[in-house]
Formats: sequence, structure tokens, C-alpha cells
Amino acid sequence: MTNEALIIVDLQNDYFPGGRWPLVGIEDAAANARLVLNRFREKEMAVVHIRHEFPADNAPFFAPGSHGAQINELVLPNDGEPVVLKHHPNAFRDTNLRTLLDGQGIRKLTILGAMSHVCIDATVRAAVDFGYDVTVVHDAIATRDLEFEGTTVPARQVHAAYMTALAFAYAQVVSTGDYLSR
Repeated sequence: MTNEALIIVDLQNDYFPGGRWPLVGIEDAAANARLVLNRFREKEMAVVHIRHEFPADNAPFFAPGSHGAQINELVLPNDGEPVVLKHHPNAFRDTNLRTLLDGQGIRKLTILGAMSHVCIDATVRAAVDFGYDVTVVHDAIATRDLEFEGTTVPARQVHAAYMTALAFAYAQVVSTGDYLSR
């Protein structure tokens, strides 16, 4: 048993093509997430899946009970892998995630999933605030174009800005290839 866990954040159907909120590069990110997930399973290390649902049926995406709110088939949980349901960007807020990790003696987290600028950012920062050592697998994370005051910011730039900020003060930010070659 190691003191490390993989946290897969919000790789849910609404973020994929045909979903209600598709992300740029989600299929490549999910394929990379699957590679990291396979490594954790091969080594019999802890895996925790995070699934977001908005509390209202009229949600823009991740509506309760919908197909879009379900975890995508590329990273479906195996028996025994916990799924933490959240209603906020930060996967620690009002969930049992910290209790679950601390109960297993987990001190190191590898985090990937979606979206770079919201749930990944919020969860990584909270994890560091709680004292976890965090690694982020940047190419196993996706986001979307954003708009601010009439300016569209392409997803690639959104992602780069958030990964740069996390790498500056919060986490080790690595590629899937670098992560798997450790």
C-alpha cells in the first residue's frame, strides 16, 4: 500500500462530443487519463473518481440522474474505487474526499480531469492547502474557450495560463509521458 492516490475529476459524458458542454481536446485528455489510470490499477494504488452534479434539474450540464452526468466509459470506476459526488468546483468542499484520503494514509495526489480553469484549479489549490503533495498531469486535462468582456480566450491559452499558475506555486505539472516514465 502506498500513500499516493489518483484523483480523476469530472470526466463525465456532458464534456464529450454530443454532450451538453463539450470541451476542446477532451478525447485526447481522457485517453491520457486512461493511461495514468491503468498505471495506478496495475500497481494496485488508490483511485478516487469525482463526479459533479448540479443540484437542479435545469442545470446547463451535469443534471442529476442524466446520462451526461455519468462518468465517461474511458475511465469508469472498477469495483472498490470510490466515487465522490460533489456540487461545487472544489472536490473537497462538502464531500468526504479528505476523510477518504486521510483514512488511507494518502499524502500524495495525482490529479487530472476537467476543467482546467474551474474544478482542477479549485481542487488542486484546496489539496495543497490541506497539506497534500500534488502532481497535475496537464495533458490529461481539458477545458474550453472562454469569453471575457468581448474577448474570446482559446482553450489552449486558458489551459496554459492555469497550468502555469499551478506549476508556479501549487503542484508539479507534468505530461502523461513524463509521469509514466517515472
